[in-house]
Amino acid sequence: MNAMTDMPISFPGLFGDWEWNPDPIAIHIGHGIYWYGIILAVALLAGLTLSMKQAKRYGLTEDNILDLVLWSVPCCIVGARLYYVVFYLDLYRNGGGGLDWSRVIAVWDGGIAIYGAVIAAVLVVFFYTRHKKLPFGALSDVGVLGLLLGQAIGRWANFINREAFGGATDLPWRMRLWFSSFTSADVHPTFLYESLWNLVGLVLILCVVAKGRRFDGENTWFYFLWYGLGRSWIEGLRADSLYLFDWKLLGQPIRVSQALSVVLVVVSACALFYNIRIRKRTAEGLLVNRLAAQAAGDGPEGSTAEAPAAEEGAENASTVDTEADGEQEQAPEMKETAENAAAPEEDDTAESTAAAAEAPADEATAFVETAAPKEDDAGEKDTTAQPGPTQESDRPEE
Repeated sequence: MNAMTDMPISFPGLFGDWEWNPDPIAIHIGHGIYWYGIILAVALLAGLTLSMKQAKRYGLTEDNILDLVLWSVPCCIVGARLYYVVFYLDLYRNGGGGLDWSRVIAVWDGGIAIYGAVIAAVLVVFFYTRHKKLPFGALSDVGVLGLLLGQAIGRWANFINREAFGGATDLPWRMRLWFSSFTSADVHPTFLYESLWNLVGLVLILCVVAKGRRFDGENTWFYFLWYGLGRSWIEGLRADSLYLFDWKLLGQPIRVSQALSVVLVVVSACALFYNIRIRKRTAEGLLVNRLAAQAAGDGPEGSTAEAPAAEEGAENASTVDTEADGEQEQAPEMKETAENAAAPEEDDTAESTAAAAEAPADEATAFVETAAPKEDDAGEKDTTAQPGPTQESDRPEE
């Protein structure tokens, strides 16, 4: 059952006769720029901003988030489309029974499912963390924050398109849609239910779960638990559910998203119980705490891309310390060498001084011996060597 997109929307129980008739196309150029795409883009940017702001609290960087988004956005679009096409396969067959691929890829004609996007996002996170050697739980814990905010905003795109509504109701907040020019119905605004449910879940994670996290992945499991609980009962109210082929349970057709939600609730509850009650995980094992302990020098080595940088810094610091110790060891040696070099100089100086002091005495003795009169063989005195009274050059030094 499809509502007419060119007819007004109203909430008679809340606003009386007030009506609003939004055009699904915001700008009429080519195929048109739809409000659906604009709202989803705003949701993506809001979720990305939140995740980047929270990254450091989980031991990650903003670049980790940006890299992940660049890979996950196209993959999520493909996943959301495939999920929808698989369970509505007959709508995309041609006359011969084969698939009409031109219609399969026509995303602009509508037909995507959030669970397909979530499944694709989980796969991208898995391969990305394996490649970057990061803990899966740490990155997914940040990712679900942006995912919840994005889902809360994105559901308003369903409101503009008059889709994702529920069955008939007479509740005060009922929404009135038109299915022809003369036929209207008051239905559950299930888009609003899910938007508010996701917003409450985001607040719970930010204010309660994240502050008491005991292991990487706790936010993620809580997301699947919370979203699964909400989607399981909201999906039961919707009038446009995807069904699991022709399968039935207790005589009723199986709604794909409702069945998947129930499975997620069970698996998530078991995972939380196992990690908290059985393994008794503590906050010491969180990536952000391990990195903090490693930076302080009293923790085990991390397994992230930041660990080599810390090790390199420690090696550089050790090298500097070694060089400083070497310089300190060399200082005493240099001092001792200088003292040894100075000692011979002092000895040489003392010897030179003593020699200089003895030199006048030796010269005086030599002068006296030279000046004394000698007798020759004949007994006569030799007077030729006797200096004259006026020869100053032959005087002894004083």
